[in-house]
Formats: sequence, C-alpha cells, structure tokens
Amino acid sequence: MPDTTSSNIPNTLPPKGAQTPGSLARSPASAGNPVADWPEYLVDACQRGILFLDLLRRRGDEEVEMTSRPMATVLSFDHDVIMDGRLLPRPINYALSRILPPPGVLTDLKKRPVVVVDPRAGQGPGIGGFKTESEIGDALSAGHPVYFIGFGAEPAPGQQFLDVVEGQVSFFEKVVALHPDTPRPFAIGNCQAGYQTLMVAILRPDLFGPCLVAGSPMSYWQGVRGKNPMRYSGGLLGGSWLTAMTGDLGNGKIDGTGLILNFDMLNPANWLWGKQYEVYTHVDTDADRYLGFEKWWGDFIQLNGDELQFLVDNLFIGDKLARNQIQSRNGTVFDLRSVTSPIIVFTSMADNISPPPQTLGWILDLYQDVDDIRATGRTIVYCVNQQIGHLAIFVSAKVGAKEDEEFIQMMDIIDCLPPGLYEMVISPRPSDVPASGFVTGQWISRFEARSFDDIRALGRNSPEDDRAFAAVARLSELNLSIYRSFMQPFVRALASQPGASLAQALNPLRLSYTAFADSHPWMKPVQAMAASVNAMRQPVAADNPFLAAQTQVSEQITAGLDAYRVARDQLEEQMFFGFYGSPLVQALLGITESSELRPLPDISAEQAAARRAQAVAYEAKLQTGGFDEALTRAVLYVTAAERSIDERCALALNVARRKLMHLPLAGFKALVRDQFFVLQLERERAVEVIASLVPAALERKELMKQVHAIIDAGDSPCLAESERLMRLSQLLAAPVRKPLSPVASGEAPIGTQA
Repeated sequence: MPDTTSSNIPNTLPPKGAQTPGSLARSPASAGNPVADWPEYLVDACQRGILFLDLLRRRGDEEVEMTSRPMATVLSFDHDVIMDGRLLPRPINYALSRILPPPGVLTDLKKRPVVVVDPRAGQGPGIGGFKTESEIGDALSAGHPVYFIGFGAEPAPGQQFLDVVEGQVSFFEKVVALHPDTPRPFAIGNCQAGYQTLMVAILRPDLFGPCLVAGSPMSYWQGVRGKNPMRYSGGLLGGSWLTAMTGDLGNGKIDGTGLILNFDMLNPANWLWGKQYEVYTHVDTDADRYLGFEKWWGDFIQLNGDELQFLVDNLFIGDKLARNQIQSRNGTVFDLRSVTSPIIVFTSMADNISPPPQTLGWILDLYQDVDDIRATGRTIVYCVNQQIGHLAIFVSAKVGAKEDEEFIQMMDIIDCLPPGLYEMVISPRPSDVPASGFVTGQWISRFEARSFDDIRALGRNSPEDDRAFAAVARLSELNLSIYRSFMQPFVRALASQPGASLAQALNPLRLSYTAFADSHPWMKPVQAMAASVNAMRQPVAADNPFLAAQTQVSEQITAGLDAYRVARDQLEEQMFFGFYGSPLVQALLGITESSELRPLPDISAEQAAARRAQAVAYEAKLQTGGFDEALTRAVLYVTAAERSIDERCALALNVARRKLMHLPLAGFKALVRDQFFVLQLERERAVEVIASLVPAALERKELMKQVHAIIDAGDSPCLAESERLMRLSQLLAAPVRKPLSPVASGEAPIGTQA
C-alpha cells in the first residue's frame, strides 16, 4: 500500500502508549489453551469491528464534507489564490495559488520559483502537497517560492481540455511576472498534469525552466505483453463511444469515479480486501494514515464529457501526442521537441498505470538517436524507481525524502546539463562520505549518459503490436461515428440533470463512502460504541492461534483475488491481440503490414540548414574565450571520459560559476552549451587550444587547481579521467603555440561523442 500518512485528521484513538492488537503477552498458563484463546480473540475481533466501523463512519463524514465544497483540497499548506481561471476569457475551473511557508521556514525570493500542477483524474487537488515530505514541502524547505495550480470539483460550463492548456499559460505568465529577475519556474506535473504541463510549455517555452513529469504517460500504446493490461481497455470496449454515451447520460458531465474505478480494478486484491483488512488489523494505530489517504481518494470530482472525450480520442486511444497529430486552436502543433527547457521524467518499473514504456516511449517516437537530441539542443533526464506503484510516485513520504528532494536540489544543475539523454541515478551516500560540503543529505545523484537502447530495454511495442493498437483507433472512430449518428440523439433526449444527479448519488463507489456517514440513522450509535470500546480495549495476543488462522484466511483471499487478476489480465490480452491482431480485421480497417504507423519526423531543409549554420558558429568559438571557457571546457572534457556527471562535481562547478566566473545561471547555461558543442564538433582540437585560452602561467596553474577541485569533489577519478587530467596538465605545461588553422566548415557534424 502507498504511504499515506496524515496528521490533520481528528480521531477517537486510544491515548499514546495504549496497547495495540497483538502487543499483549500471555501468561504461560493461558498460552495454547483454546478455552482462553477463543474468548480473547473474539473480544478483540468484536472491538476491532466496532472501531473499524467507526473508521468507516469518519471516512464517510469526511467524503460528504469534502465533496460539499467546490474548491476543497487536501493541501496541508496554507495558500492564497492569486489568479482565478474562471475569470479568463475562456473560463476554466483552475486557480493559481501562492503557498505560504510554515512558521520558521524562510523563502528566498532570489531563488527559482517552483510551480506544482496537480492531476485532475477523478479526485480533487492537493496531492502534491499532501504532507510535509512532498514536492511542495521539499521546495519550501529549500527556500524556493512555491505556487500551486489546483482545480474545483465542477468544470466551468463548456470547458474544453485545450481551454485548460491555453489557460494555464496565463498562470505561468503570472508567476514569471512576479519573479522577473529569477530563472524561469521549475514546473512539476503529476500524473495527468504531466503531459498537460508539457503541452503548456510547448505553447510558451519561454515561460519554463526544467519540467518534471512524474508518472505521466505520453506514448499510450506502448507497453510490455503480460505487464501492462490497462492499455487494452479501450479496445475491449470497442473504442471511445462508451465515453460519449457516459457523458450524454450524465447530462454533459462524467463522474470521476469511473476513472478511479479503472485504477481500483487493476488490483482487486487491494481494492476489495487488502486495503480494508490492513487497517482493520491495525485499527488502533493506522487510522490516521488511512483517513488521510481516503480524504483525497474519496474527494470525487466531475469532468465535462467533451473534455474526457478529447483525451480518450487523441491520447489514450489515438496516441497522437507523440506523433505530432494534435494542434492548438491557433494551429500550433503539440510537438514535445518544442520544449526548450530540460524535461525530467520520473517513472517506476512497478507503475501499472504509467509504465516506463509509456512515460519514455515518446523519445523514440520523436528523435532518431541521441545525436539528434543533442543537435536540437535538448536535454532529457529520466529517473527510474524499481519498486513504487503509481500513487507512491507523488504520495509517498519516502519518495518525498529521496527523489523529490534530489529533484529540487538538482534543478539548477539539470538546467545547465549539456544537451543529451541522461539517467539520474540516486544512490545512498556512502558511510565514508561525511554529510557536509556538497552532500548534506542521505543521497548522491549521478547523471549518466544513456542511449536509445537503454530506453528500448524498458519495453517497446513490436510493429505487430502497433498495428493492433492502430486497428483499435480506427474502429473507435467508426463506432463513435455510428453512435453519434444513430444513438446519441435518443440518449440525450432521455438524459436530464435530476437523473444524472441521482445516478451520481447511487454510484456504488460513492455509496461505499456515504452509506457509512453519520447522517444515516443506522450509524448514530457507532461513535459512542467506539468511545466505549477504546475505554476498555483488550487487544489479542500476538501468538493467539485464532489470530494466526485469521492471517492465513486473509492470505488465501488475497491469493485468490491475485489469481483472478492474473487470469483476467491474460484473457484480456489474448482477446485483444486475437481480435485486433488479426490480419483480416486490420485489412477491413485499412491497415496493412506496409502501413507506416510511427514515422520519425523528417528533418526539414530549414532545420538542416540551421544545424549547418550552428556547426559553423561553434567552430568559430573553438579558439575564442578566456578562463571561463577554458575551465568549463576542461571539466566537460574530463567528465565525458566516464559518460557521467556526479552531483558533487556539478555543484563544485556551480560554485566556480558564482565565485570565479560571476555569471548568472542563464549565462552559465549558454557557456556550458557552447563548450559542449565545441567538444562535440572536434574534441582533439578543442582540447589542444585550451592552453591558448589561458596564456599566462598563473592562469594555467589556477585552471588546473580548479579542475582538480571540481573533479575531486566526487568519487576518485577513474583511469580514463586520470588520463585526461594528465593530458590537460601536459598541455598547460607546454609553451603557448600559435592557434591552429581551422578546418573547413561543416566537415565535423555536431553530435559525435566527446
């Protein structure tokens, strides 16, 4: 289960220090005595049952209270709304808030602002600041001004998905206007908000610093057979016509419980049994944690039918984002290559909602190779967790204390990374490395250069798989057209707001909360009963045999539900590929083996000319500059030997940027990019002329001193790095030579490995 700690929920728990189930020790005389064991177990089970029922009562009251407030949020931080999306020319139900730092936490207005965008995927907002150890909490602790983009439970009338994307441009304009002298905002988009935020950045890349997308799918067809069953659901339902009908029956709106149910059904053992049983067995200690999570999980919202229809048609079934087939209202193509700032992708191998093939597959869809990424000047960083599930990516306190904290600390370093593809590898700080200097926490990050083979190794569709998903998209378009032509008029004639409201109130998922609310007469005695139980609580001993039998029964139930899930997923996969993988079905839908479904975007003549001009420009910079250029080039040359950059080396170089170069972050970023491309263009000549950039002996001595200080800030140099350091020393010890004659322009293309 995800870590869902909360400390803001009232409770009827026993006082601190009270005994918990399984904590009692029995006397030797009563141990193993069924006559004593059974009453002891029965008393505890009855008491736990009452406490669990009271927990459901509190959960129901919480759900009723949350859903009664249009702008309810589970944010644990105070905040002020500074911009209301309902007042935009095209109103949206979003708002921009300034997070108010808790007492004792100071904000440095000179630091880069952080903007956290919450996902609108069935529940209300606030999960990005659900607790202290979170994205918002880590950013505040680091002294950054923090802003939050949340939303209301009801969409604005007529609100479309593109209205939200285009409207959020105004929010980022506001943040930039409030911080004109700082680097551009660090944007964090969780889940659904991830691809949405990147689409905003495509429209206005000048408003964005690094963009972190956490658990957000962008290549929706991708996956691994036997592992990612959720991608089959659209095809098994015949496409998106059912989404259209659901919106029509809801009088133009769709209840977010449907999206939540899709998630729950992925793990029926946890949904139907495990989550409840876990808190039942630990009801004396885990009630706050359970209620804290359920406060958000049960905060159901609504979407306009047309909003969700757009997402299903164009993203989940159409997979058009990574194929550049979506346009804004003014004709701008949503091309992820248009995001000029670094893109950071946080994903998990255990995420069955947004698995790595879906969060990273777009890279293979849009670029020919890593050299293509470099040639366009783009920086892509991904970080892979091996264990956590989808929700834990942006809910878990452990993630907040590890990955989120590192992302916040490294945002400026990532912004200045040379163009390319990197994996951010976060490792525990070795015991022999003190928590001081450049590493004050428990983790050390390295940015390791990666290739497209590393992305493919995480999972990738075969051409046969792609044809099956293309068949789904074609059939979906056909079925949706049939529905709209023949069924939609009748469905809309039957729909009404009272009927939609009644269906919403009777939704089984909503009823699982509201049926236990205190407003019902059958729940009135529960609170008093729970208080009485707490006053005379008698937990069962840990070695009670009936408790052990209960545990075994629970394990069998879980195993049975898991077996059902595995069989269901296998059957769905077989049905999906059995039908949509059929050559006959594909032929009827106009798809053949020669159909080019995922063509790489062409490099236009203008783009090719721009790259040639760029090569000429960098060639001219090969022998220009001074100490700043020489130091940056030398450090990049040495670190390229191991194809990785240690955060300690990067932070040491950043110190040199401030104290020796006196450069603003934007100027330093341009310097790093220039020197990186100079090395890419012609490494040997670029290294040889470093000495001519620092002709004075004292400058050369200082240069080598700084290079060693920066490299030695990390782990001990490897053999290749030591060899490059030795070569630099030899070059700087030699007399200054006349500059070498330049090579003919265009002979050394950008993109070769330094």
